[in-house]
Amino acid sequence: MSAVPSATADQNATLEARLARFPAQQIWLASQRAVSYREANSAATNALPLVLLHGIGSGAASWVQQFETLGDTRRVIAWDAPGYGASTPVTPESPAAADYAAVLNEWLDALGIEHCVLLGHSLGAIIAGAFAVTYPRRVAGLLLLSPAGGYGAASAAVRETKRAQRLAMIEELGPQGLAEKRSAAMLSAYASDEARAWVRWNMSRVIPHGYAQATHLLANADLAADLVRYSGRVNVAVGADDTITTPAACERLALAAGTPLQVVPRAGHAGYIEAPAAYTAIIDTFCRASDGQRSQ
Repeated sequence: MSAVPSATADQNATLEARLARFPAQQIWLASQRAVSYREANSAATNALPLVLLHGIGSGAASWVQQFETLGDTRRVIAWDAPGYGASTPVTPESPAAADYAAVLNEWLDALGIEHCVLLGHSLGAIIAGAFAVTYPRRVAGLLLLSPAGGYGAASAAVRETKRAQRLAMIEELGPQGLAEKRSAAMLSAYASDEARAWVRWNMSRVIPHGYAQATHLLANADLAADLVRYSGRVNVAVGADDTITTPAACERLALAAGTPLQVVPRAGHAGYIEAPAAYTAIIDTFCRASDGQRSQ
């Protein structure tokens, strides 16, 4: 057997051991749907909770490095989006962002979180934007990392092409094949082997039906339209080497939100995994500013 699979197995085992500090939990909502999640809960703090929304090829476990650092100063909680992990899928086969935002609202109610800092990565930014514009009083700050804009404003032909490509990919490759083929594109050339293994691990655990629904969401959504309507605090950051949601694309979303774009050197799309120190600093600074605004 080659050394590469063994090395990957060792890296996965190390990360899973770290993740064991933040075990998967599940809560049932009043609507009789389940949401699975992980959290780091600092009891000795009055800081705002930080709620993390993952992207299309990921899950709550991907935030382990943020749990380890930010969880010392505030409650940090990440969901498995509907259709991911043990979370009940949304009802529509071709959902809109509002379908996910409604589940997020109910989940926060169930957890007793009235007000939070909301962070969305990639597809999670679409859900975060829809939530913020629908429930603005619940959001002290909206932080978008490598946000996906969606194709809702594109032509019908473009929307259908993008949708069909992703649906065919998950049907043909399955989660493991998707991870092997697509995970490298999530990272920059500077990413460590450990970061690459962790992105693959998370992507290999997507559920095909949930991924298909998220593909429809991506085709249907228009994040820029939500950001234009949202008047709260927003920050947008992207890796300089992100080839999926490029700095140019994120610049357009930052413009819609009326905020400068922050570009992180030597980072790709999954920047919070491969450059955790830089991204944790961005998140922490934004959270502390949001805490300060609340106290004024």
